[in-house]
Amino acid sequence: MRLLLDTHAFLWWLAGHSSMSRRARAEIDSSSDVFVSAASAWEIATKHRLGKLPEAELVATDVIASIESQKFTPLAVSVRHGQTAGALPGLHRDPFDRMLVAQAMMEDLMLVSNERAFDAYGVKRLW
Repeated sequence: MRLLLDTHAFLWWLAGHSSMSRRARAEIDSSSDVFVSAASAWEIATKHRLGKLPEAELVATDVIASIESQKFTPLAVSVRHGQTAGALPGLHRDPFDRMLVAQAMMEDLMLVSNERAFDAYGVKRLW
């Protein structure tokens, strides 16, 4: 299964946080194709700078090292991803989440997230 981690799923995975479902943890453990979007790197760095993610300082200062330490694959944001994210219906306003939805749809990835709002887009979601 090819997985795309939502930003909170990535951070919870790194922290071993109990909020992550057992099913999500098991699928990440067993998958060789786990992606982390450049949009998540942007979100982590932005929210850390704004003081909304003070606990993510180490990740925010070197997101790529955190991705590589887990043997995950970074997923770049393309112009097509941006166009698709921008054209999505206005059901969800968060630009980071809209990008993750677009990437999951376009790259045929299962989005690992607890956000039920993603279901309205018809994206495959695991939690």
